[in-house]
Amino acid sequence: MNVIDNIKAQVEAVCTQTVSCADILAVAARDSVVTLGGPSWTVPLGRRDSTTASLSLANSDLPPPSFDVANLTANFAAKGLSVTDMVALSGAHTIGQSQCRFSGAGSTTRPTSVRPSQHLSRANCPRPTGSGDSSLAPLDTTTPNAFDNAYYRNLMSQKGLLHSDQVLINDGRTAGLVRTYSSGSAQFNRDFRAAMVRMGNISPLTGTQGQVRLSCSRVN
Repeated sequence: MNVIDNIKAQVEAVCTQTVSCADILAVAARDSVVTLGGPSWTVPLGRRDSTTASLSLANSDLPPPSFDVANLTANFAAKGLSVTDMVALSGAHTIGQSQCRFSGAGSTTRPTSVRPSQHLSRANCPRPTGSGDSSLAPLDTTTPNAFDNAYYRNLMSQKGLLHSDQVLINDGRTAGLVRTYSSGSAQFNRDFRAAMVRMGNISPLTGTQGQVRLSCSRVN
C-alpha cells in the first residue's frame, strides 16, 4: 500500500479530493498487468471510497486456498461472476507470491506420493522454524515476473502451488477452460480483460455514497 499512498499523494497535490483510492487501485492493477506484458483494458472510473473497513467481511468474501471448484464457483457466483470469470481471474496467479503454509510445502512430513507442485514449493520454501511460517513462494515458478499463460501450463503439469489453483484442471467443470488458456494467450487475455471490468464493477460506491479519501490508509 505504500505505492498506492505515494500515488494518492501525488494526485492530491494536483487535484485534491477528486480521484478516489478505489479508482487508483483499479488503474494501478491494470497498469501493473500491462507493465509485466499482459493485456490492457479500459477502467471505468467514478468509484468512491468506503468510510468503513471490515476484516471479517474481507475474509468471508475472498476464497481461501483450500476451496474446491464447487466452493469457488459459489463464491464467485455470489458476486455475479461466472465460471469463465473465475478461471480467467485465477490466471492473475501468473504473478505474485503465496505464503508457503498455504501450499503444504512447510509440512515437516514427507509423504512418498506428492504432486510436482509440492516438490517445487518445497524447493522454494524452507522448513518452518518455530510456530509461524511467513516464507513466500512464487505462484508461478516458470515465469514469475511475466504476465502470461504459464500459470495454466503449470496446472496442466500438476504444478499449481495452491489447492484452489490445481483443482481447476482436475475438475471437469473448469478443465476445458484451463486447456484453452494453456494453449495460447489470446483467449485468456480477452476473458481476463472482461472479467477484470466485471469484478471492478461489483457494488461500487458512486454519487454521494462514501467519500473520496485524502489518504488511502484512513477515512477523512
